Amino acid sequence: MSQPENRTPGSPIAPSDFVPLSEAGPAARASWHPLRWLLGGAVAVFALVMLFLFLARSVAVNVEATAPVEIDLGGGLTIALGERYLMLPGTFTLQASAEGYHTLDTEFTVDDAQTQDFQFTLRPLPGVIGINTLPPGATVTIGEEVVGTTPLSELSLEPGEHVITLNAERYLSAEQTLNVEGRAREQRFEFPLEPAWADVTLTSEPAGAAILVDGEQIGETPATVEILQGDRQLLLTKPGFASHQQDLSVSAGETLSLPLVILPPADALLSLSSTPSGANVTVDGEFRGQTPLELNLTPDEPHRVSVFRPGYRRSTKVVELTAAERDELEVALRAELGEVELRILPAGAEVKVNGRVVGSGSRTVSLPAHSHNLEVALAGYAPIRRQFTPRPGVGQVIDIRLVTEQEARRARLQARYNNSVGQTLQLFEPNDTFTMGASRREPGRRANEVLHPVSLNRMFYLGTHEVTNAQFRQFQADHNSGQIQGNSLNREDQPVVEISWQQAAQFCNWLSTKEGLPPFYRQDEGIVVGFNPGATGYRLPTEAEWAWAARQFTDGLKKFPWGDEFPPKKTVENYADTTAAPLTGRHLVGYKDGFVATAPVGSFDANPRGLFDMGGNVAEWVNDVYSIATASDQPEVNPMGAQRGDNYVIRGASWSHSRISELRLSFRDYGQAGRDDVGFRIARFAE
Repeated sequence: MSQPENRTPGSPIAPSDFVPLSEAGPAARASWHPLRWLLGGAVAVFALVMLFLFLARSVAVNVEATAPVEIDLGGGLTIALGERYLMLPGTFTLQASAEGYHTLDTEFTVDDAQTQDFQFTLRPLPGVIGINTLPPGATVTIGEEVVGTTPLSELSLEPGEHVITLNAERYLSAEQTLNVEGRAREQRFEFPLEPAWADVTLTSEPAGAAILVDGEQIGETPATVEILQGDRQLLLTKPGFASHQQDLSVSAGETLSLPLVILPPADALLSLSSTPSGANVTVDGEFRGQTPLELNLTPDEPHRVSVFRPGYRRSTKVVELTAAERDELEVALRAELGEVELRILPAGAEVKVNGRVVGSGSRTVSLPAHSHNLEVALAGYAPIRRQFTPRPGVGQVIDIRLVTEQEARRARLQARYNNSVGQTLQLFEPNDTFTMGASRREPGRRANEVLHPVSLNRMFYLGTHEVTNAQFRQFQADHNSGQIQGNSLNREDQPVVEISWQQAAQFCNWLSTKEGLPPFYRQDEGIVVGFNPGATGYRLPTEAEWAWAARQFTDGLKKFPWGDEFPPKKTVENYADTTAAPLTGRHLVGYKDGFVATAPVGSFDANPRGLFDMGGNVAEWVNDVYSIATASDQPEVNPMGAQRGDNYVIRGASWSHSRISELRLSFRDYGQAGRDDVGFRIARFAE
């Protein structure tokens, strides 16, 4: 309760009337004086300034130029303090300009570092350049760009050094350096050009000769002419006189005076032709060429002109012409004839001499005594072409017998040749029907040796030796045939082993490509997937070819390489002999061939067809997919087996074989992977 303000001290307290709060009047509001507002604003501004000073960074913005620079900063609050600025972190724009410079308009970023310096350089404006030469008209090149022809004015070039090249016709090329100040300032340059010619004085007797330099006439003698530097060809000509020609080496700026040139009277010209043309010509015994021909002759002198050709009589005439005279001479040569008797078989063959048909069959022809081309042809026969020369008074006979195209092809085939890897191949022309397989009653016969007839009539080449390690390593350099119980199979002259059928076939394709032959085997991603029967590239022999070459001789089929009796009476092939028993576990009793494992190829005698190791040393891959033949009365012609399969036929015995079944020439094995006793030999069709 409040105390009344007018109460007298010590007087009794009088009660006052109760007034509800809700009925009381509004409280009095405090009032603000303007000075308070001013003071508050000043405090706020001070606080902002202090905040800016606390957050601002000291920044120097330097713009380099040789002229006064005007700077305009934007992008935020900036306070200049002498040569520095107070700036809050952030991105600012700078625009700087000075007389003679490109205006700089860029941005820079102020980071949180307390002190920061930014350096900028104004780029000078290009200079305005004028270039002149004495004489004018020179081409001006800067770098590789042609900028014009002198006089040049208002050429805009950046400040700095510029190398220019000046080229003007008949003047030396000049290279000059321009120091361009830039900043839109004008500069003028003038350069004298040095002449590129020499002054050459020429005289002749008689005078009035045309002067030609490199084919262009530049005056008449006597004269002093300007000749460009370099190696030049000088020619003086005057009608009725021989021309004078010489080579000059001219240096720019020099003065030359050449000796007097005496022009002799011009040669006479004789145009000479003959019937027939192509005749030899001599003048005074000196050969001058063949007709038709133009002859330069010394005037006012007699010349002995002879015209001759094989088979014709020589014609000689004496010719005398005046200076510069032109004349023509045609000589008809008389033929010297010889008779030739042509004996032609078959009688209906057409005969051509020098491409002209003279009839059919045998006849006698009379021809000039020089070389002639003879051609004899008949449909179905290989044509024959020859050259011959009839001899007057001497009778001649030419015998010609045409052979069929097939006979001619066979005659062109080599009976034996060596290929690029050192293999010798021998030509065979079987044209034979024989029996493959073995009789059921034959000792050692196996179930896969079914008797069946086969016909071979296609010529083929067969390698006389098995492929060696050295030859195979030309295809696959890192191949290793290995060893067995310390006995090497890997020497250069031993047959290659431990190769699959695929590797053997791929070797054949590689060799075909090497020698430019069409590959026999078809490959897909390096795998042999079939073959082309018509290809003449290298391949493995077919089983029928192998059997025919190994077994079929003039006295019939052979059971073993040495004959029909078992065991062999002498050393014939490399088998599992007594020395090989520790390796094979079995051997041919009483037989010793001198080799524990494989022998160098060709170590034993060849068979009657000239082939080595057909029945021993290593067994051999052949082309055919393994299958068992069906007995038939009709011979299969040139069988080659299926295009592809899982296993392939192996023929022949090896160094590890000794049983009667294995040593027979009809023995058949099969596989696909390499073995230490299986190699191969190569074959190819002759056509």
